[in-house]
Amino acid sequence: MHSLEEKIGYSFKSPSLLKNALQHSSYANEKKGRHHKPGEPIGSNERLEFLGDAVLSVVTADYIYRHFPMMPEGNLTKLRATVVCEQALHRQALKMGLAEHLLLGKGEEAGGGRERPSILADAVEAVIGAIYLDGGMEPARKFILSFTEENIREAVRHSVSNDYKTILQEIVQKNKQETLSYRTVSSTGPDHDKQFAVELLLNSNVFARGEGHSKKAAEQAAAREALRLMGEEV
Repeated sequence: MHSLEEKIGYSFKSPSLLKNALQHSSYANEKKGRHHKPGEPIGSNERLEFLGDAVLSVVTADYIYRHFPMMPEGNLTKLRATVVCEQALHRQALKMGLAEHLLLGKGEEAGGGRERPSILADAVEAVIGAIYLDGGMEPARKFILSFTEENIREAVRHSVSNDYKTILQEIVQKNKQETLSYRTVSSTGPDHDKQFAVELLLNSNVFARGEGHSKKAAEQAAAREALRLMGEEV
């Protein structure tokens, strides 16, 4: 278990919690009615999985809410779903070598359960639940972000390749002293063919300007121009 704790980056005060997180229902069912050794977990990892799923969702939602303040709700939801999906958790399980530590029933073992993505993904959530119970939210957050942070940024890079406002916001917010805002300076033309002009302000100073047939389009144009001026490829 010590090798797994090193990969997790957390040392359990109650090792039985980690063992419980690795105990699949097939194994727990086979152990029913048998004598349990002191400290040995009783029951499967399903309850820890339930708890870990909730903690994973909260931590991920909190991170993307704080780091992408310009991203609309619909995009936030899609981004979170991408990061906490079975495929993403399965990849993390493989990186941790979690399969070799799973406790499976003989039938599940024979049926290839140790390689089954759903079982491995569920075990990652159970490990999160175990960390949360053992050490609280901060250790759980640290573990979750150790593998979701880069996944989030990679997903953003793929999903918002033309969302220049989000790309710019991510760059600017790395410097806590800098502020970013947009200001509509003109609106011309008939209602069916409006043309908007927007100024992008960096630290209250006009840094770039953009035009478009809607305020959103003009803001995107201004953000793209700002990225170009910063030397970013757009």
